[in-house]
Amino acid sequence: MEMDSDTSLLRSTPTPGVCVLTLNRPATLNALTRELVAEINLALDEIARDPDCRVLVMTGAGKGFCSGQDMKAADERNRKGASGVVEKMFWQENFSGMVRRLRNMPQPVIAAVNGAAVGAGMGLALAADIRFAAPTVRFLIAAVRIGLSAGECGISYHLPRLIGTSRAIPYLLTGRPIDAPEAERIGLVSRVVEADELLPCALDEAKDIIANSPFSIAQTKRVMWQSVDAPSLEAALEIENRTQILATMTDDYKEATAAFAERRPPNFSGR
Repeated sequence: MEMDSDTSLLRSTPTPGVCVLTLNRPATLNALTRELVAEINLALDEIARDPDCRVLVMTGAGKGFCSGQDMKAADERNRKGASGVVEKMFWQENFSGMVRRLRNMPQPVIAAVNGAAVGAGMGLALAADIRFAAPTVRFLIAAVRIGLSAGECGISYHLPRLIGTSRAIPYLLTGRPIDAPEAERIGLVSRVVEADELLPCALDEAKDIIANSPFSIAQTKRVMWQSVDAPSLEAALEIENRTQILATMTDDYKEATAAFAERRPPNFSGR
């Protein structure tokens, strides 16, 4: 699904195996309309099924990553009084569905956070497996400041797991922004890089990932997130053991051992 520059969502393949999904409403810092959310969910479903896409990179056009819900559109709906609870819940589940899809898709997701990541935009960034940030980045849990709960789009789930509960709670309760140096210091992002190096940095990381076998990468992502929520070490070991034995049955594992013995790079086939 290739999109032209007039659309609010761009999809490109800058290098084989890597898909870049760019939110393209720069005038609004890539605020999320209901229509854009539907586009994102459709695109994520398609990418998840695409065997040629090994890594997904998400970023934003212009100076922002994603400023969250389009507040002007929300205000218009509120003034009209047209949205009932059923309709609101439908769209709330569509918003949260973006996060669910990012976490469940087999491909690792890298967020190249190029500017403000607010509300649902922060939720998208936190749902990625890896985050790189530009120096101008500000993460903001906006909902708590507009009469809503700070728990939206997986933020109340991901933030404590990424930076620890004692660090997460003050941000959730105050809505205080997290700038780039602080995000790097507390481990919210892997690295802060200059804006013009951000996408190349994400693509370099993606290149290192796809040097490994497709099965091992997909299973590593799955095992990692399952282990984060595992109730015990024994439960995590059970997941790891089953996955490891499955991996030994692949052609790529046999290729890897042969390549090691022959002192050459492996040539993975995805089988």
